[in-house]
Amino acid sequence: MKFLCCLHLSILYLYAVPKDIAYLREMYSKPPSQWEKPHLSPNIAHKELAPLPKIPPYPKDNPYSKQKAQLGEMLFDDPRLSLSNQIACASCHDKEFGFGDGRRVSYGHNRRLGVRNAPSVVMSAFGVEKFWDGRAKDLEDQALFPIADPNEMAYTPESAAKKISKIPIYKEKFKEAFGSEEITPTRIAQAIATYERSLMPAPTRFDRFLNGKKDALKDKEIWGLHLFRTKGRCMNCHNGVALSDDSYHNLGLHFIARKYEDLGRYEVTHNTDDIGKFKTPSLRGVSKTAPYMHNGLFPHLRGVLNAYNAGMFRPKAPQESKDSQTLPFPETDPLLEPLHLSDEELEALEAFLKTL
Repeated sequence: MKFLCCLHLSILYLYAVPKDIAYLREMYSKPPSQWEKPHLSPNIAHKELAPLPKIPPYPKDNPYSKQKAQLGEMLFDDPRLSLSNQIACASCHDKEFGFGDGRRVSYGHNRRLGVRNAPSVVMSAFGVEKFWDGRAKDLEDQALFPIADPNEMAYTPESAAKKISKIPIYKEKFKEAFGSEEITPTRIAQAIATYERSLMPAPTRFDRFLNGKKDALKDKEIWGLHLFRTKGRCMNCHNGVALSDDSYHNLGLHFIARKYEDLGRYEVTHNTDDIGKFKTPSLRGVSKTAPYMHNGLFPHLRGVLNAYNAGMFRPKAPQESKDSQTLPFPETDPLLEPLHLSDEELEALEAFLKTL
């Protein structure tokens, strides 16, 4: 027993300081296929980290064209798609904030507050279902939801199409993009989705590192990369080009039976297994998209890391609500567990995340 205890402490000690940085730099200078295997929970399927492609993927039923993307940008920035003529897609997805809005939750029609943080639309080309709860089956579907939401643009796609049909420049632009002047909700969605798919971030220092420029990352950032893949267990959910598993997890932030309750994915599927689950966001550009989580709970990246380091949250059903509760109280995802990262390791991990 004493030997096992000492062995456990030895393992923790090895994790508490970086391996020889020369070794780490040499190892991570190799192609990702030759890196040490990441530390993953059982039965986790993952994709190795990879650089951004030069061209984002586009669906066959809505292929890219320059004219369509330019039209999509016009529509994205145009508040006339809203009932009040004051709210555009860009109102909540601002270029200056990494295509988020920097708020915990967004303001909508008549200054109504939303209930969720506006996710960045950068990297929209990757993944399938959209929104924190995945209620949109694809990006074209997603593009019309805010127009119809009474708390956002408070309009209808049909009314928006009718309104902009009266604007001569739009007739011209729709003809350039689609071959005729006809303006429909479907075409509006296709144009906006095409523009959003084009919103790829510029190659980062991490991309340059993956593409062979091995001095693009500092020693501390390489240590952070190693922690991301090993002790930090981040690769369980954040992997591949987009650094997202495109799935849903319960982090214990649902606030069920309390103020700010949010049932998450359950509101779409009505499957009790989905209560409190939210979609894994991409970590691309993560340093620019504060505040974090579906409810904007964390204003700073370090706060997020501290919460993960503690194993996230494991709330219990309030005693006074147990008798009246009709839905089962969800358990936090078992993938989450205390990480025992030191302050130095957390600093290195944060430094790496800022290179993405």
